[in-house]
Amino acid sequence: MAETRGARPQVVLEVLTTERIGEHLVRVVAGGPGFADYENNSSTDRYAKLFFTPAGSPLEPPYDLAVIRETLPQDQWPVVRTYTLRSIGEDHLVIDFVVHGTEGVAGPWAAAARPGDRFALAGPGGAYAPDPAADWHLLAGDLSAFPAIAAALEAMPSDARGHAYIEARELSVAAPSGVIVHWVDDLAEAVRAGEWLPGSPQVFAHGERESMKALREIFRTRGVPRERLSLSGYWARGRTEDRFQAEKREPVGQIPD
Repeated sequence: MAETRGARPQVVLEVLTTERIGEHLVRVVAGGPGFADYENNSSTDRYAKLFFTPAGSPLEPPYDLAVIRETLPQDQWPVVRTYTLRSIGEDHLVIDFVVHGTEGVAGPWAAAARPGDRFALAGPGGAYAPDPAADWHLLAGDLSAFPAIAAALEAMPSDARGHAYIEARELSVAAPSGVIVHWVDDLAEAVRAGEWLPGSPQVFAHGERESMKALREIFRTRGVPRERLSLSGYWARGRTEDRFQAEKREPVGQIPD
């Protein structure tokens, strides 16, 4: 494994299988000898930093980023993207990638990935898991949040109650019988018009940044306490990933508490 100062160690994995599970979703199952170095956590929104090199790059994982940044021009550095880990098995992990043709870095890589391809990841992070003592659950997100929402639904006790709103075409997902899954066109409008159950919900809402801003206002109006809310923007419409990350330090990129 390689490590950079202040960063989690890199784990080198091999692609085992790939599968298109939706119009814009590609599932990559990865494992191999390097999986023994992976240290899991209990969050259902667990995520990892994935490293992608430019086409034709001679670099092989793991990457000594300090040396690379000192010796190579920036356009040859590995690009880092953050992805939710859909599930973890005994000898593998699963990552679902949103793919829109040749747009972006990670999506095209996943669409072209073949068994034996090697890549590096660092992680996992994560901070949310369903609270079995919650009165009810409210989950909301778009396709980018689908892996975390699906993992949360699968981790809930069988008697859990609530609503899950997903801004996407319908996909296969398992949920407790008391949690209704809604496939919607406009996330904020669906949540605003949706049923609000008695008691205090635990809320998980992740996805497009402006949509999350609208949802934050809805939850504030509903009186959801901050400690019962996991809310974050995963991306921003009309922004590249690099610009989206840079805007996190600017007013436009911040979601008010």
